Amino acid sequence: MLTTFATLAPVILVIASGYLIARIGLITGEQWRGVEKLAYFALFPAVLFRTISQADFESFPTLNIGGTLLASIVTLTVLLLLARPAIERIWGIPAVRFTSIFQGTLRWNAMIALAIADNVAGDTGLAMLAVAMVVMIPVLNAMSILVLSRYASGTAPSGTKILKDLYTNPFIVSIVAGVVFNLTGLTLPFVFEDTLEIFARAALPIGIICVGAGLDLGSLRRPGPALTMGAFLRPVFMPLLTFGFALLFGVTGPALVVVIIASAVPCASNSYLLSRQMGGDAKLMAEIITLQTLAATVTIPLALLLFT
Repeated sequence: MLTTFATLAPVILVIASGYLIARIGLITGEQWRGVEKLAYFALFPAVLFRTISQADFESFPTLNIGGTLLASIVTLTVLLLLARPAIERIWGIPAVRFTSIFQGTLRWNAMIALAIADNVAGDTGLAMLAVAMVVMIPVLNAMSILVLSRYASGTAPSGTKILKDLYTNPFIVSIVAGVVFNLTGLTLPFVFEDTLEIFARAALPIGIICVGAGLDLGSLRRPGPALTMGAFLRPVFMPLLTFGFALLFGVTGPALVVVIIASAVPCASNSYLLSRQMGGDAKLMAEIITLQTLAATVTIPLALLLFT
């Protein structure tokens, strides 16, 4: 476990640096929104396009990776929805708070996953993680919207808007563009290749600094059953389920490491924005994100140690 933790320690320290930078006011308010947009709309799409456009998909089990993650997501979704009435009856957690537990358990932080995959498995890990993103991002966005529209008080977006959000998502667009470029067999001119490499070197540190800046430790002063459930269902059950399906689909080696990373990272920070937009419990969502991210310093190394 010490070796695994040492590999992840740089990522953890950069997250801590982001928290410190935000707290001392070196970057403030709307300045952070600009940095986040830069990472989300430019830097990370450059990483994904560069990685996918050069990847040799035949060298790793693309369909097995996708099948493993999709089966894990669907299984945990069904279990959560079946358990919802019991959760409300036993712990008094209303449906609107359940939406935050749902997002906290199912959704994942791609920025942290990319940083860890790069540290642990290099370019091959990034390419395999991009496969995971193709499978998980559209499915998890659609599931989260459907659950919020059913159990929260806000207005659900139209089907047209949902589709637009998916096909304009910069991660999805860059992955699809990378796949198309890859299939053509073309090679990037060295000038563009070097440019994208510079973007890639900037993307991972800036992205995870933003994760640290978004942590709100003050929100954790009064933990309750909803926060505990929302924070720990994901790091406990998602890697376990994913490992089981990985055995079933024959996923081993570096591919297994990548699917465990995808299942063990904290939930996505934009879960908070979706919760606020659709009338969910945004405060609980922020607390879940913070606690999961803090716990990830232990839960991710433990998951990698146990399942890879």
